[in-house]
Amino acid sequence: MKISIILTFTILLPTVLSAFGQYKISGTVKDEKGEPLTAASVSIPKLGLFTLSDSEGGFILNNIPKGKWSLEAGVVGYGKYRAEIDIDSTDVQKNIMLTPNHNTGLNEVVVSGTLKEVSKTGSPVPVEVYTSKFFKANPTPSIFDALQNINGVKPQLNCNICNTGDIHINGLEGPYTMILIDGMPIVSGLSTVYGLSGIPQSLIDRVEIVKGPASTLYGSEAVGGLINVITKRPGNTPRLSADAFVTGWGEVNTDLGARFGVGKKASTLLGVNYFNYQNPLDKNGDNFTDVTLQNRVSVFSKWSIDRSGNREFSMAARYVYEDRWGGEMNWSPKYRGGGEVYGESIYTSRWETFGTYQLPMKERVLFQFSANGHKQNSAYGNTWYLADQYVGYGQLNWFKTMGRHDLLTGLTYRYTYYDDNTYATTSANGLHNEPTHTHLPGVFMQDEITMNGNNKLLLGLRYDYNSIHGSILTPRVNYKWNSNDKNNIIRLSFGNGYRVANVFTEDHAALTGAREVVFANNLDPETSWNGNLNFVKKIVAGTTFVGLDATAFYTHFSNKIIADYETDPNKIIYDNLSGYAISKGLSLNVDVAFQNGLKILAGATAMDVYDKEGGVKTRQLFAEKFTGTWNISYTLKPIGLTLDYTGSVYSPMRLPLLSKTDPRSEYSPWWSIQNIQLTKSLGQKMEIYGGVKNLLNWTPNKGTPFIISRAYDPFDKNVQFDANGQAMATPENPYGLTFDPNYVYAPNQGIRGFLGLRYRLF
Repeated sequence: MKISIILTFTILLPTVLSAFGQYKISGTVKDEKGEPLTAASVSIPKLGLFTLSDSEGGFILNNIPKGKWSLEAGVVGYGKYRAEIDIDSTDVQKNIMLTPNHNTGLNEVVVSGTLKEVSKTGSPVPVEVYTSKFFKANPTPSIFDALQNINGVKPQLNCNICNTGDIHINGLEGPYTMILIDGMPIVSGLSTVYGLSGIPQSLIDRVEIVKGPASTLYGSEAVGGLINVITKRPGNTPRLSADAFVTGWGEVNTDLGARFGVGKKASTLLGVNYFNYQNPLDKNGDNFTDVTLQNRVSVFSKWSIDRSGNREFSMAARYVYEDRWGGEMNWSPKYRGGGEVYGESIYTSRWETFGTYQLPMKERVLFQFSANGHKQNSAYGNTWYLADQYVGYGQLNWFKTMGRHDLLTGLTYRYTYYDDNTYATTSANGLHNEPTHTHLPGVFMQDEITMNGNNKLLLGLRYDYNSIHGSILTPRVNYKWNSNDKNNIIRLSFGNGYRVANVFTEDHAALTGAREVVFANNLDPETSWNGNLNFVKKIVAGTTFVGLDATAFYTHFSNKIIADYETDPNKIIYDNLSGYAISKGLSLNVDVAFQNGLKILAGATAMDVYDKEGGVKTRQLFAEKFTGTWNISYTLKPIGLTLDYTGSVYSPMRLPLLSKTDPRSEYSPWWSIQNIQLTKSLGQKMEIYGGVKNLLNWTPNKGTPFIISRAYDPFDKNVQFDANGQAMATPENPYGLTFDPNYVYAPNQGIRGFLGLRYRLF
């Protein structure tokens, strides 16, 4: 109850303060081709007013008094803009056009690679940036689904019934990917499975992705890479925005956003996301829902206060509640947790708060903080999973420039409380419950050395002390070379990462299939060493822009935590690998923009992910050899009509069979999900969009006898077991299988149409 009151107060406080500004200047920042420029600075220096343009080029400066003021704008790679603005008695609409000062293409501002705002081309760490415009080409109800069209990133479903999943980067499983919101490690541990749901897409400014270990800056869970979801700045969003769509399956998704001015220097952003799907369908005929039914609401508030010297204090809060279930078609809540009708029912209640405060010091010192609580109440058939997790995090960053050295030093502390009703928090004697308390203090140092205009060297080192596993040291080295015109960039990266086992993330599959989880030994932290070679080439041919981004990656794991699904079909056995594991491959992104409105963004990744123990090489489960993505867009500017064709294709991946007699294929086939959308602008404030998802109507049941093992006997009532607990082949069970829903590699949702509407009021 106290938490609810605090959250309500945090969210509503900025909106009820009765203070009003004076006048405002709003508009867009675009290049000479009419393309929006993201993260362009717009300011009135004399008044100390400053903002950055959003992913659509939009900006707002509030609380401007009457008079004549000099308005300035700029972004890396473009010339400066200055204009005199006369504020008399009305708000001013001003559209700004910036012209390139050299042929560098687009230069977004990124923060994820080095914790500092730098141009994408200037960062020694390769960072991929995807703005909200990219995600609008294929609208989805959650950021989890939206990532499916990014090269090398795959939302992987892990259960055919509850439809939960995780994010794979370059073939590495979800626990290797760190999810940040505004740079804070919000989505981790217990929330890894459900934490990406309910982030309102209308509030997302951009998503930054770093592939490869980032443990030096971000600690554990950033071994395979990180995804940083950056929300919009409160002072730079529309007064009102709405985005809603429905699909032919009966899904309804609504995003609402509103901005409020609070006094002369404060503003707040309030957002609500609501998703509802209550139409159980069984198109593959196994008497189980093809897609989980969901009822989810998320409330988000972010507010900032501009202080003297352009120092800013910002804070955000989010609350998510979700009720989802999947199972047999005749399931209803009265069967929850029972053994009569099988269903997986999950209640999720989650709150988060995080913020940044710039200390009033001569040096630039930032304090970042976050806290979150996650409560899980789940019933997987007649197996209950009840869990609570609380995480507190604080980080103090000190930035200092000394000649050619750009220094960053940070102190961090993370506290995690975890409790559940399983063996994981049971005392050694099994007589009482013992929640875990993990303390993780750390310190990191980074030195970005600008040797000259063409060469940069980044050195980093982090030390953490895990209260369970002890001391952990993670270094990294990054080198960047660029040509004089910055159209050719080479980056070399070498770093170390580590990961500790997370109970819920590791054994979630066991709960859904009623498998027993076995930890063969006390799991030691994994260690990885990674090397990346990145090459970026920009080509300007007349009015056509071509961007090439190629990466070769190699990661070597020791002590890797392995999930063994195959030794015993009734168990998942976790242990540290006594050998080693490898993830290696090549990735290429191609970005082409024509003046006629045609844009092509395509990518492909070829990789090999495997374990080697005792001289035996084993390909990792759910890791494809090849994946490709594309986003093709064409805009007819005279009539305001845009066509988007998006898709992804995957090569076969190894799947978890229950036994040698399992009749399902050990490998998935080649498969592809493709979508098409038309968007029509209706003036400056509104647009309507619609199209078809999954054009090929691909679902994983094609070409296989079944995808859920023994769906007709989910409680194994008719399975006979031998003395070793192994399922026996009988006339009723000829393959000797048990009930299991973990044979899944693609969504069960087939072709469907959708229709939506967007509205923005500045």
